[in-house]
Amino acid sequence: METTYSTEKGEIIIRGYSTPEAIRSLEFDDRFGTYAHYKSLYTKRESIENIAKIKDTNVVLAIADNRRIIGFGVLAYPESGERWEKLGPEMMMEIKALEVSRNWRTSKIARQILELLLSSPIIEDKIIYLVGYSWTWDLDGTNLSRQRYRSMLVHLYESSGFEEYQTNEPNICLKPENFFMGRIGKNVSEEMVKNFKWLRFDIYPEN
Repeated sequence: METTYSTEKGEIIIRGYSTPEAIRSLEFDDRFGTYAHYKSLYTKRESIENIAKIKDTNVVLAIADNRRIIGFGVLAYPESGERWEKLGPEMMMEIKALEVSRNWRTSKIARQILELLLSSPIIEDKIIYLVGYSWTWDLDGTNLSRQRYRSMLVHLYESSGFEEYQTNEPNICLKPENFFMGRIGKNVSEEMVKNFKWLRFDIYPEN
């Protein structure tokens, strides 16, 4: 699954369901890394390789010059023990990462990565979610306030069918600008949608 995308810096490749073998031949752009107030979620190629091995995981890469990873997205099942796993086996998937190198952030690459993350037919059978933690945002790299950065992210995901939902999940509630969003697939049953509502508040009503 692969498309090309033209930017002001040249044509890049957006590749979905990247395999560990394909990832191994690439390198991260040097603007990914650790800064004073921001650290990329994945700074080593091996970490992307490992998650790409997991069933149904979609690792989408934006690649420049056929060798440099300038952006990436990761869609995978929640980890064992997380609240969202309790909705049912393989019922929910998380957008665990969506990042673009500082050098390429004016090229609307994030939107292209997101589209490919959601291009699989299994998406309509699942509830896709994401959490926005303000302490992970690269505010220095964008010169945006927390609220403006939050608005930018919410707008991006809303354009792909996500909605904001309330939840009492403790980490999300730590900061007022944090948020939780979900996209409910067309084939998800009404009962599952109802259970998802209860799950957001850690309630498990008896049948």
